[in-house]
Amino acid sequence: MTNAPKITDTEWEIMRVIWARHPLTAFEIIEQLVAHDAAWHPKTARTLLARLVKKGALRYEARGRVYFYEPLVTERDCITTASESFLDRVFGGSLQPMLAHFVEQRSLSEQDLAELRQLLADAPQKERAKTKPKK
Repeated sequence: MTNAPKITDTEWEIMRVIWARHPLTAFEIIEQLVAHDAAWHPKTARTLLARLVKKGALRYEARGRVYFYEPLVTERDCITTASESFLDRVFGGSLQPMLAHFVEQRSLSEQDLAELRQLLADAPQKERAKTKPKK
């Protein structure tokens, strides 16, 4: 399990902007959000920035009256946290039913299937590498 906080869908949008390039000012973040979706309101974005700071996902540095934001967590860690939460909530923490569901519900190309087979073939070695004591 990671130390990444659980973040909402709208918080993900903000984090993606910051992960792509940082540090960023609140104005720069809002500018990028509005460029992708004109419905973003600056006050909402600032509220979410404050919430992400409180959750420990972001930090800021005040330079005069301007705040520069940087991530405290990686996108990969947040993906891991969200994936584990989804797996627990929807599939009771069991990976096999989740994989079966997606394989049955999605149209998978031959390349998709080959990549899944390779991931499954590599899984035992990766698991052994995780459990080996480090010297």
